[in-house]
Amino acid sequence: MKSGGLGLVPYDRLASARVKTVGTKQTLKAIQKGLPRVVFVARDAEERVVRDLLRLCKEKNIEVVYADSMAKLGQACGIQVGAASAAVLED
Repeated sequence: MKSGGLGLVPYDRLASARVKTVGTKQTLKAIQKGLPRVVFVARDAEERVVRDLLRLCKEKNIEVVYADSMAKLGQACGIQVGAASAAVLED
């Protein structure tokens, strides 16, 4: 698992992705199907919201990148609200 820390999160990869999911429900469904290339999880997301998502990523060996905040993750996804998680399905 990679850590975002100090603004090193590759938000541009998420912003420019041709196919992505935004939000935990959509991202969880994609993980169950083994579709994501990388999953982004906001550091300030509630643990109970992302617990299953993180477990499945580990089981399926999907890379997880921690975003600095839900607000920054939402912004990178092009939405006006925060997002607990998102995934790049196709670059």
